[in-house]
Amino acid sequence: MYSQSTIYNLQFAISCLYFFLPAYFANMTPPIAKRLGVLKSLAKPIDFDKKFFGKPIFGSHKTWRGVILAFLVGFLTVLFQRFLFNFDFFKKISILDYSKINIFLFATLISLGQIFGDLIFAFIKRRIGLKPGAPFIPFDQTNYVFGCFLFLQPYLKLGLKIWLTILILTFFLHTIFNRLGYYLKIHNAKW
Repeated sequence: MYSQSTIYNLQFAISCLYFFLPAYFANMTPPIAKRLGVLKSLAKPIDFDKKFFGKPIFGSHKTWRGVILAFLVGFLTVLFQRFLFNFDFFKKISILDYSKINIFLFATLISLGQIFGDLIFAFIKRRIGLKPGAPFIPFDQTNYVFGCFLFLQPYLKLGLKIWLTILILTFFLHTIFNRLGYYLKIHNAKW
């Protein structure tokens, strides 16, 4: 059978994934919304096609539709987690006590952190001359972890072990789901 430490590590990994679920869902939303043709009127670049030193600020693929829907999905996921916290199973796997935190502040911070991380690395990619969809490993897979860390850590003061676990798990999960999305024609790139 499994040792106590193996079971603990598995439970810890599940708790980290559950905590970060709003960011995962928010990150998946823009390509799915694009594929489904949702809110086409908002599919306009958030940088208004402006340039910064001759290069796009973020690129035409970073749209208002993506930002707005990512925020809403992340925010609503947190509210759903707050509801699920009423059940023992979800209490046991929760890193946070959703009944004691400012749920609206947390929902806002994790959603904005995901968006910020995605945009800041898109900005960096444009500065170094990488086109949208060009590989920028490992940052394509983990950019929103960095953004959420910057937005959430001053508020929650989570341990480094939590963030490192999220970073490592996100790299592998993002790679798997992006490949799946690529083969399902939801995503334009495998990474």
